[in-house]
Amino acid sequence: MSSLASPSTQEQQFLAAFQQAIESQRFDRMILSQYKGELEQLEKMTLRVISLQGEPVLSCLYRYKTQDVTKNYPIDQALSQVESLLACCKQANLMTFEEELQLKKNKKKVMLTVSKSKPSTTNTQNADQQGHDRAKHRYVDQESYFLQPLGITDAKAQIIPSMARKWKQINKFVEIFSGALNQIQTQDQALRVVDFGSGKGYLTFALYDYMAKHGQVPFITGVELNPKMVEFCQSVAARSAFTQLDFFQGDVRTYAPERLDVMIALHACDVATDFAIHTGIRLNAQMIMCAPCCHKELRPQLKAPQVLAPMLQFGIHAGQQAEMLTDTIRALLLKAYGYETKVFEFVALEHTSKNKMILATKRQDYQQPDAAVLAQIKALKEMYGIKKHSLELLLNDQWDQQDIGCKC
Repeated sequence: MSSLASPSTQEQQFLAAFQQAIESQRFDRMILSQYKGELEQLEKMTLRVISLQGEPVLSCLYRYKTQDVTKNYPIDQALSQVESLLACCKQANLMTFEEELQLKKNKKKVMLTVSKSKPSTTNTQNADQQGHDRAKHRYVDQESYFLQPLGITDAKAQIIPSMARKWKQINKFVEIFSGALNQIQTQDQALRVVDFGSGKGYLTFALYDYMAKHGQVPFITGVELNPKMVEFCQSVAARSAFTQLDFFQGDVRTYAPERLDVMIALHACDVATDFAIHTGIRLNAQMIMCAPCCHKELRPQLKAPQVLAPMLQFGIHAGQQAEMLTDTIRALLLKAYGYETKVFEFVALEHTSKNKMILATKRQDYQQPDAAVLAQIKALKEMYGIKKHSLELLLNDQWDQQDIGCKC
């Protein structure tokens, strides 16, 4: 522990330690609290270094009582920015990889204490990973205001125990999204995202928050049938100051965006998933993410090949085969229409066994449907006696209007 007599010296020592941590790439984070300045309802500020477009910036999360605001500052302005913020705060905590400095101010004195940081995996990482590589492991900021009205965190920004699994699922989804985002090309930093079947908006809000804090300009719409959910989410968006996030009451049949960069459809019932994928392909979406649900269309059509008949005589196996065939054709159609496509297991967003995700990113060299892949689809359909697959019909403009989805 260290202490000096002069308050100005204490603050200078604190600022010098901050500058040295930045220059040596040993800076972890800083928290400024007990704010006494002119900004009303500002509770505290959390500062980290992140990477935007390959350049380090000082990212400051301003936490108000009812919203969070993030501002990014050039790294060469970091010291002057912190100095001005520090003048309005009674307490500051600077965390580096090796130590923590705490500055406390009152009317009579200023006290600076220095202690060693607690061991952590973060502290053992290479300093070169401090920027984006470290930040991306924190996909959703636990201190973000929107998590409170959604019931993920309490008033102290602590995860509510019963929501721990949901918290993990949200972060996993944003992790997948983050990885795919680095692979796509868009006209500008403004991304149009549509989340079909957004529900309570856990993922919709998390994506908006993540994108806004990582240099993107998100324009996100959550599409949801339940009017009470739409009203609730719209209220949370307003309270969170997410000005470019809105919610639409309807479904994939009734919401028709003019532009779409990212299409998301998690647990859209039965062929509603096909309608959502078709919307993404038709509007040239750069990223398509879907977690299919309740595969019912192919099951009645399925005719077991002779060699597979002993296996598919059991109902559970026939159901699994129909599910795998449905999603294989979807993935192959995406591939045929110019998408790099992956199918993998995903942690279920609800307590359900439906945890498969189809992730597709647009290839820039696409010109026309791949005949070889379409031939693979034809062979699979012939093998299993499949006459109708909704996504294929939609892409070929052969769909006959009928009710989509299911009551499940």
